[in-house]
Amino acid sequence: MSSVLGAGGRPAGASQSYGVLDKERIIAGPGFNRWLVPPAALAIHLCIGMAYGFSVFWLPLSKALSTAGTGTACPKDMSFMAELFASGCDWRIATLGWMYTLFFVFLGCAAAIWGGWLERAGPRKAGVVSALCWCGGMLMSALGIHLHQFWLMILGSGVIGGIGLGLGYISPVSTLIKWFPDRRGMATGMAIMGFGGGAMIGSPLAVDLMKHFSTPTDVGVLQTFVVMAVVYFVFMIGGAFGYRVPATGWKPAGWTPPAAQTTNTMITANHVHVKNVWRIPQFWLIWMVLTMNVSAGIGVIGMASPMLQEVFGGALIDVPKKFGELDKAQLAAIAGVAGGFAALLSLFNIGGRFFWASLSDKLGRKMTYFVFFVLGGVLYASLPHSAAAGNKLLFVGAVCVILSMYGGGFSTVPAYLADLFGTQFVGAIHGRLLTAWATAGILGPVVVNYMREYQLGLGIPREQVYNQTMYILVGMLVIGFICNLLVRPLDPKWFMGEAELEEEKRLAHEKARAAEAGMEAVQARADSTPAAKVWLAWLAVGIPLAWGVYRTLLAAAKFFH
Repeated sequence: MSSVLGAGGRPAGASQSYGVLDKERIIAGPGFNRWLVPPAALAIHLCIGMAYGFSVFWLPLSKALSTAGTGTACPKDMSFMAELFASGCDWRIATLGWMYTLFFVFLGCAAAIWGGWLERAGPRKAGVVSALCWCGGMLMSALGIHLHQFWLMILGSGVIGGIGLGLGYISPVSTLIKWFPDRRGMATGMAIMGFGGGAMIGSPLAVDLMKHFSTPTDVGVLQTFVVMAVVYFVFMIGGAFGYRVPATGWKPAGWTPPAAQTTNTMITANHVHVKNVWRIPQFWLIWMVLTMNVSAGIGVIGMASPMLQEVFGGALIDVPKKFGELDKAQLAAIAGVAGGFAALLSLFNIGGRFFWASLSDKLGRKMTYFVFFVLGGVLYASLPHSAAAGNKLLFVGAVCVILSMYGGGFSTVPAYLADLFGTQFVGAIHGRLLTAWATAGILGPVVVNYMREYQLGLGIPREQVYNQTMYILVGMLVIGFICNLLVRPLDPKWFMGEAELEEEKRLAHEKARAAEAGMEAVQARADSTPAAKVWLAWLAVGIPLAWGVYRTLLAAAKFFH
C-alpha cells in the first residue's frame, strides 16, 4: 500500500526514477489539450455517483433467501448487531439503508482526512486508489451477498467504498481549477455534474442486469455487483490515467491572471494553507452557506415522491379524490406518476450542476448563492400556495428549479473556495468543507420527516402536512443568505508567505521538470493532443451519459402522460 499511498516527498534529480502513478509523471507538456481533463473527471464521477442509486438493490436483497427458498425475513425485534451476522434470514430494508448512510459519512471523512495527501500525491494516484476502494468494495459486497453476511457489505461498500467515494469526488477539483482558471465554475460543474448523473446511468443499468441474471431462485444482485464493479473499474482507471496537471506557471493563452484584476476583490492571487482553514471565519461562513442550501434541497429530494402523491392525490390521474380516499389500483397509478416526477427531478439536479456553476463565472460565486437563497426562498414559500390552488404545473416547476439549485450549490462551492483561499490547497479545503454535506444529510431529512409525522399526529390532512415544513426550509435559506452576506475577502495574515508557498510547491512536485523526472521523451514529443483523441474521450463518457438521459426521459414521460 505504501507504494500507492507514498508521501511523494522524494528529492527530484536526473537519476530519480518515478512510478507511473507519481505526480511528476503527469505534468503536461506544452502541447497538451486541457479539454482532455474534464472527461477524465467525468469517467470517475459517473461511476462513484451510483452511490445515489443503490436503493434499487434494497428490495431484491430483502428477498434474497426467501426467493431461494432457504430463509424468511429477519424478525422485527432482531437487533442491528444480530442482523449484521445473521445468515439464515433476509435483511430488512431499513437495515440495508445503513449502507447508503455510510457512503456519505465516509465520503466526508475521507475527503477531510486525505485531502492534503491528495494535493501532494496528485489526482492520478488518488483516482487509482478511489477505483480500488469503490470497485473492490463492490466485490467484497458481492462476497457478502454470497455468504449472506451483511457486515461484509457494510465493510465493503459502506466503509471501503465510502473512502473511494471521498477520494474520487475531490480528486479532480484542484486539477480542473488549475487547468481552467478562466472558467473555474464551468470546469468543476462538468465534473460534479457526473456525480449527480451516476445514478441516472447506474440505476437503469443495475435493473437491466438484475433482470438478466435473475432466476426463479436467484434475485441476480450478486452477479450485478460483479459486472458493475468490473465495468466501473475500467472506466475509473481510464479516467485516472487521463489526468494531467499543468506545469508551474502555465496559464491559458490570452488570459489575465487574478493578480492583475482590480474589479473583483473576492478573487485572490494568494494561497491559504489547509491546516489554517478551521480558524478562518470565512470558511465557517461558507460551511454554513453550503449546509443550509443542501439541507433545504435534500429535505425535498427525500420526500419529493410521497409529497407529490399526498398533496395532489387523485388529481394526478384525473380522479377527484384525496390521497386517503384512493383504492389500491389508483395508488399504484399515482405512484407511477410520482416515479416519473422523481426522474424529472434528477435531470434538473444534474443540469443545475453545470448551468449554475457556469453562470457563476459571469455572476460571481457570492451573487450566485444570493440567487439560490432569494429565488429558493420564494419558490419554497410558493409551494403551499400552488398546492392549495391545485396548480400542478407551478408546484412541479418550483420543485424542479429548487433541485437545480441544490445541485448548483455543490458544483459552485469549489470555485468559491478557490476564489477566496487560492488554488494551492483547494482540493483539501473542499474536502474539509464536505463535512457540511454530512451535516445537511442528517438535518434536512430529519426536519422534513419528523415535521410530517408530527403534523399527521395532530390530525392535519395529508395535503397540508408539508406547509409548515416549507416555511422552516425558508428559514434555513434566510440563515444561508445572512452567512453569504457576511463573506468578505480574507485578511492577508491568513495567506502563505513566499517561502512557505515555495516549500509546499516543492512537496507537491510542482517545481519538477521533465528532465528531473527522467522524462525527456515526454518533452521531446511535447505531449501534443490530436483532436480525434479529445473527441474520443468525450464520446467515452458522453454515450453512457446520453443513454442515462434517454432512460430518465422515458421514466419522466410517465409524469406528463
